[in-house]
Amino acid sequence: MSPLKLRFASQDYDRTKGLTDGSVKIEGIELEHVDSPPWLTFERLIKGGEFDVSEMGLTFYLGTLLLEDPPFIALPVFLSRTFRHSSIYINRASGIRTPKDLIGKTVGEAFCYGHDAGVWSKGILSDEYGVPTDSYRYLIGGVDRPAKPWDWLPFKPPAHVDVRHIGTEHTLDAMLESGEIDALYSAIVPPSLLRRSPKVGRLFEDAEPIERDYYRRTGIHPIMHVVVIRRSVYREHPWIAKALYDGFKEAKEQVMTLHRAYEGRMHLLLMIPLLTELYERNREMFGADPWPYGLKANHKTLDTFLRYRQEQGLTKTRLAPEELFAPETLTE
Repeated sequence: MSPLKLRFASQDYDRTKGLTDGSVKIEGIELEHVDSPPWLTFERLIKGGEFDVSEMGLTFYLGTLLLEDPPFIALPVFLSRTFRHSSIYINRASGIRTPKDLIGKTVGEAFCYGHDAGVWSKGILSDEYGVPTDSYRYLIGGVDRPAKPWDWLPFKPPAHVDVRHIGTEHTLDAMLESGEIDALYSAIVPPSLLRRSPKVGRLFEDAEPIERDYYRRTGIHPIMHVVVIRRSVYREHPWIAKALYDGFKEAKEQVMTLHRAYEGRMHLLLMIPLLTELYERNREMFGADPWPYGLKANHKTLDTFLRYRQEQGLTKTRLAPEELFAPETLTE
């Protein structure tokens, strides 16, 4: 029997390399990889259903689950996860010195109200620092290049929150540097910060120890992106959910095996100074697997994100983590 051919879209991650270079085989499945940046992948998937299997922002996937006929079902595979204290940027002349100084300000949010990094940033600011989500104004749009409003979003901002698009001639980065916005929540590092503009900084200038303390206290390593299957394909071939899940786990384990082989000498693997020391600190904090897949190991992180979306007015219905994934992947 010929293998089932599936188009798989994602960025070219190390944790998917085994699947995209063919060194990890999935019995009965042949993957055709499409290397695509996330913001383009999500639009192509939601608007046109272009891919059979795809990377998908967690917040966008959750929005589709409340449609009349949800078009996707997810695997508990988390291709992107990042701590977000370091993703809150400020104009240094804005008077923002502490999180509560954000109250009453004008804040930019990359692309839309409710993108993954923004949900996490706002949720953490509310939980940890007492900054209400609706206590400032939002301007949304492109960060490093102008962007039109996203007309494909499966959710809308709540009516009581002031959210406006900046138009297609401006960027949030330029507005942050000029002081037209006071702060920015963004998964993309603003170019003004990268070029060391003296006008732009981070709310938490030394974010790493704060993020490490956050993880030690909460056990939360924020999740951004999952892997989804088009539900029409899944209905016809339900066995692929477990087969794909096992394949993604094997591809990730391939990378972890390489890392373990270089323990104590990680600096030999990549051109990143002090990499060995960073690896050892991370192993002490996360244990043997800093990037677990599956529901059980990620239940609290997922449940927190679901709470944040409800608190931020992106949904009236709070789902349970168990409702997000193909049941065949929940047997571990």
